[in-house]
Amino acid sequence: MQTLLRGKDYIETPDWTKEELETVLNVADDLKKHFALGEAHRLLQDKTLFMMFFEQSTRTRNSTEAAMTQLGGHAHDLTPDKMQISHGETPKDTGKVLSRYGHGIAIRNCFYGVGNQYLREVAEHASVPVVSLQDDVDHPLQAIADLMTMREKYGNNLRGVKCLVSWTYAPAYARPLSVPQGLIWLLPRFGMDVTLSHPKEFNLMPRTVEAAKKFAKENKTKFEIIHNMDDGFKDAIVCYPKSWGCHQYLNDQGVPEAERKEAGMKILNKYKSWVCTEKRMKMAKKEACYMHPLPADRGAEVEDAVIDGPQSVVFDQAENRLHTVKAILSLVMGGRP
Repeated sequence: MQTLLRGKDYIETPDWTKEELETVLNVADDLKKHFALGEAHRLLQDKTLFMMFFEQSTRTRNSTEAAMTQLGGHAHDLTPDKMQISHGETPKDTGKVLSRYGHGIAIRNCFYGVGNQYLREVAEHASVPVVSLQDDVDHPLQAIADLMTMREKYGNNLRGVKCLVSWTYAPAYARPLSVPQGLIWLLPRFGMDVTLSHPKEFNLMPRTVEAAKKFAKENKTKFEIIHNMDDGFKDAIVCYPKSWGCHQYLNDQGVPEAERKEAGMKILNKYKSWVCTEKRMKMAKKEACYMHPLPADRGAEVEDAVIDGPQSVVFDQAENRLHTVKAILSLVMGGRP
């Protein structure tokens, strides 16, 4: 197990080895026990984390801020309008300045074709670790919390467990691709068989799909892409239906930026039947669970009877966002020198 992680950026999960991710999961398990018992775990006493949010957030913002408080440190909640970013300050200068004031920088920037590049540029010039709070490519904090939840539900040995990652309809065009991408290139590394199901216009970024195929081959697991929602549910144990945008398709088709919202909504509205229903959940294995990173668009993405039903573990996922981010921050901002 690799435990020397102090100062390491956490931007995409493939940047970390499986052994490093196992350390995160083990530490998260331990910190969850401390939290349950009400035991102090002030591992980042007097440390400062700068959180930069370019978009709204409930789980990521609050789990990260709560994590820093419970670890004995403090998180600054920043938005571009509170900083000189709104006046054109560069990622380079922002990274250099914030590094002088604290011990870590965490950023959410999901703008398609921009977010990951922005995080990478800040990280290049920062002298403290940079943690992704989600970008246009990956949502690594969500993916690792999802994996923790799956292991709690089905055991640490997930070999042969089928996870369906399926697109669903929601009346919103601009949702990022990062959650499904984070899942498809994390789960095969931990022995899971992954089926990615979506209409043909909702393809993911080629490099994430190629990475998923590579990891599946290396770990002797299965990764497949299909375009039928019902087929995806068959024999699934983890059911993860979630909406995302057709950004990659529109980009591949060369649709001008000014026309993408209108074009995207026309495509989106062709697939209103792609909903996670009780009927579809019955196609999965008897022991199957329903997962979603939230917020879910009730009545569009999923029926209330599913998300509120006995197979739903969405609030376990949400809680584990706290424990996994605590583990990551403790390791990269504290840990052994």
